Amino acid sequence: MIENLKGIYETVNFKENTYLRLYDNDKTEDYPAHWHTSMEIIMPLENIYTADSCHQRIVLREEDIILFWPCCIHSLYAPTQGRRIIFQADLNILNEIKQVNTLHSLLLPITVVTPEEYPQAHPVIKNLLLEIMDEYKKDALFSDISIYSKLLHILLLLGRSTTEHAQLFDVTTSKQQEYTEKFMTICEYITEHCTEDLSLDMVANLAGFSKYHFSRLFKQFTNVSFYKFLNQKRITIAEHLLVNPDNSITDVAANSGFSSISSFIRMFKQIKGCTPTEFRNMYYGTIKKKN
Repeated sequence: MIENLKGIYETVNFKENTYLRLYDNDKTEDYPAHWHTSMEIIMPLENIYTADSCHQRIVLREEDIILFWPCCIHSLYAPTQGRRIIFQADLNILNEIKQVNTLHSLLLPITVVTPEEYPQAHPVIKNLLLEIMDEYKKDALFSDISIYSKLLHILLLLGRSTTEHAQLFDVTTSKQQEYTEKFMTICEYITEHCTEDLSLDMVANLAGFSKYHFSRLFKQFTNVSFYKFLNQKRITIAEHLLVNPDNSITDVAANSGFSSISSFIRMFKQIKGCTPTEFRNMYYGTIKKKN
């Protein structure tokens, strides 16, 4: 069972003096819809498991891997017999690395790593997860450093695989890397300045493209439009602000970059599937009637 659940918010029970938790789980129990502020990676070792998230059901075969980024609501279902690794890690320690935030945006909210979709990265990531489990169980000197280094390696492999798969720019082969690096920088800029009054024209000009050319290339790289990407980053800021009950909904809207509370509520519900007030209530394990 989930050890600390209020409403649908899970407080991860990290190992003492760490920001890491790993279960070598063979229990035949399902986990109801929940979310947490940590990254979670799951890999079945024996039998087939399933997960529900983002209005889809994901079937995980043995050694398939699923990664849930922070604040992603998900449910997990177990077979009558089986075994799986459940690894949770706080990413705050890594968030000062700009490209980690950019990768979060490119992969948001879930990533499924299979041998078919990631033929080169999958076997390496699988082995890294097994090494993380061994290191976690050993609890040796500097185990946390070892585990986070392996987690960074996993993120590196996912980032490189994702950008290689995203080589869809309608430019010559020699320009692919240049454009990839440029749009990585643009994504980092948007992440840092998302609470400001950013416009498509301004960011396109910063990148050195017309807004029409920029819009097309940006969607090729991120799979979403400029404004959807921008609003996703703003909603991520809003999630953290909503956790503090002293912040009013109006203040959260303004401090996360929205020009009006109505546009904030509309966009929040579109991206998260609930209103800001409902999100706050879920965090504190309360259910309130709508006004």
